[in-house]
Amino acid sequence: MRRLADCLSYWAETTPGQPAVSDERHAWSYRQLSQAVDAAAGFMREQGVRAGDRVLLVGENGATLAALILAAGRLDAWAVLENARCAAMEVDAVCAHAQPRLVIHVVDNSSAARDHAARHGGAVVATSFGEVAPARHDPQSEPQPVHEDPALQVATMIYTTGSTGTPKGVMLSHANLLHIGALMRRQRHLTTADRVYGVLPITHVMGLSSGLIGTLSAGAHIRLVPRFSADACLQALRGDGITILQGAPAMFGRLLAAASGAPPHTDLRFIAVGGAPLDPALKAQIEAVFGLPLHNGYGLTEASACCWTRLEDGAPDCSIGLPNPGMEARILDAQGEPVADGETGELWVRGPCVMLGYYRMPERTREVLRDDGWFNTQDLARRGPDGRIHIEGRTKDLIIRSGFNVSPLEVETALNACEGVRHSAVLGVMNGGNEEIVAIVEPAPGSQPTEAALRSFLAARLAPYKQPGRIIFMQNLPTAPNGKVLKHQLKQQLGGTL
Repeated sequence: MRRLADCLSYWAETTPGQPAVSDERHAWSYRQLSQAVDAAAGFMREQGVRAGDRVLLVGENGATLAALILAAGRLDAWAVLENARCAAMEVDAVCAHAQPRLVIHVVDNSSAARDHAARHGGAVVATSFGEVAPARHDPQSEPQPVHEDPALQVATMIYTTGSTGTPKGVMLSHANLLHIGALMRRQRHLTTADRVYGVLPITHVMGLSSGLIGTLSAGAHIRLVPRFSADACLQALRGDGITILQGAPAMFGRLLAAASGAPPHTDLRFIAVGGAPLDPALKAQIEAVFGLPLHNGYGLTEASACCWTRLEDGAPDCSIGLPNPGMEARILDAQGEPVADGETGELWVRGPCVMLGYYRMPERTREVLRDDGWFNTQDLARRGPDGRIHIEGRTKDLIIRSGFNVSPLEVETALNACEGVRHSAVLGVMNGGNEEIVAIVEPAPGSQPTEAALRSFLAARLAPYKQPGRIIFMQNLPTAPNGKVLKHQLKQQLGGTL
């Protein structure tokens, strides 16, 4: 397969009537999806899109957005993906950096996309593949070179959430995403009988690669859902024949609360998390309610699907599992030397899941991606005696308190295990020449945890030097669609409070 849309070609020919993609407005078979992709490609061509052009797609999960992503690849254009729920300044920053020839707002299921379209002067057009609002952003935008090799041709560009405050355009090739689609067939055993609940945003790498492309590569059916609702998800699990559910740990936490501990009768055969650390207590609770092992995985926008737990192993712990086929992993110390098993170091990966680089940021690319293909995840990790890898925190997030290194992730994991805590974020704040540990806690709905209760809980789990100096309660921590707390936004919101 050369291009993303090739993943559905076989099924459109052999099982044309098999359900492929559905949402609240559309229910397309593989033949109908292929026709929608052709129509979307023709629409973009009429709008002046050429091979090598960048097309910004602003939308939320739905069949129309899926068709446009696949159609861009058929034209050898780059699909620049942006969730319509992002703020105006965020969308405009992506426009300014990516310089797309065309912006297409997918408005048939997103009021947020309509708002962006109104700002950009886009008029709504009813097409055979859905309602969209195109807006010419930069007619002078120059196309990028086109490569026949799918490992060199960019399929999508996804901007990171920018934990450092500077978003970067991650260039992912057709081969990157098609490889992950193949992994879903081989490692997760997807078949034409599977029905996937697609709530992870397909404007982000996990929802796009293991969700959309993984489903279509297997000839299965994905139900695309624009926004997560625990009640709606439970209803779908109970009545729609859903067999596969993937999401962030925070999503599963909300699902657990909505289920009220009562096991729902479902057709699920596989559940998995990714995108954020997995808490052992949450894992145990989810497994007890659903009667299935909760699998885990690891990846970044720059290198998705690096490691997964294996179905045959039963996911006995919160590790991210083993490197996936084709991927290599090594854990190095500060001098670049391998550490012994059980010791913590920086995780490096290499293989077909690694990005091509950051768009128009060669210096930033060289900081993390070597000429020999090794990518520095900047995550701290350790390898267990069984070969499974455990994530221990972020290299750049380390707090140095009185000479001791403290991983915010470790403190956050402990906090998140406390009853009544929905999200937490741990920051290091300079105070008198030393870094103070500050914990910001978002209570779970209906809960009011006290500082005393949290400190008592942490005292039994963390060494004294890892204890937060301050605990701040906050009703709504800023989070990305994958549940990751956006710390740079949090710091801006807290301002002088820190």
